[in-house]
Amino acid sequence: MRQTLKKAVTGMALICMALVPSVLAQAPTLQEQLAAQYKPVKMGSDTSGYSVVEKGTLLAIQKGGILAVPYADQAVLPSKYEGGAIHGPSGLSLMGRKSIMGRFGKEQTTHLFQVGDKVYPMKIDVNVAKDTVSMSIVACDTCNKTDPPTYNKAQVIFQFPKGSLVKASAGEVEDVIGQVLSISEEEQQQSGDQGNDQQQQGDQQAGGNQQPQPQAEPQNIEKGMTTDQVEAAMGKPEKIVNLGPKKIYVYKDLKVTFLNGKVFDVQ
Repeated sequence: MRQTLKKAVTGMALICMALVPSVLAQAPTLQEQLAAQYKPVKMGSDTSGYSVVEKGTLLAIQKGGILAVPYADQAVLPSKYEGGAIHGPSGLSLMGRKSIMGRFGKEQTTHLFQVGDKVYPMKIDVNVAKDTVSMSIVACDTCNKTDPPTYNKAQVIFQFPKGSLVKASAGEVEDVIGQVLSISEEEQQQSGDQGNDQQQQGDQQAGGNQQPQPQAEPQNIEKGMTTDQVEAAMGKPEKIVNLGPKKIYVYKDLKVTFLNGKVFDVQ
């Protein structure tokens, strides 16, 4: 008996162990949820330089102090958001970067994004072990009316309290990101317009599938019509008043008076 019970318990444990990974696999990770919320931009290049091939989610800068470099630079100088403030790269980091660029005969140029500047996300990474979410961004030069375009890029590291990111929801993380990089009003308006367009298209398609109902021909009763003709047009009357040569057909909404078998009056 004990041996049988032991086998049953072991079997149930194995089934549970097999089911847990499949259940967990169905739930999207925080990385996947954020990637779905912040669609990355697709960049391309030709002989004229860099350009946006496919737009991403348009974001608006909410806090100044994010340091950017030209898109052509291989590396960026990360800015950190912690405790409600942007912390830019240290002066030592800037000097080191400038020295490295100088060795290659290049000049290090930087740009500080201003509040209200529009940018696209390029990449987002979640590091639960370090409680950080990092987002790489690139300027929307057409939105910012930057001419000639530079497509300055930057990286913002969002530092969360120790041990908090492992249990944080996507909505909570998005609220923190929104303090620095909020989804722009233009993006929200465009999404709303697309939803309205889809609704209108659906209504039009539904309306197009419905066949218009033909309107019934109006029934005419004319003086001189016989009782048979009136019944063919109006159907059987609710009442018939027979007064010899005079006969009255009573319908719901009217009375038809016959004299000698023909319509004499309609009321």
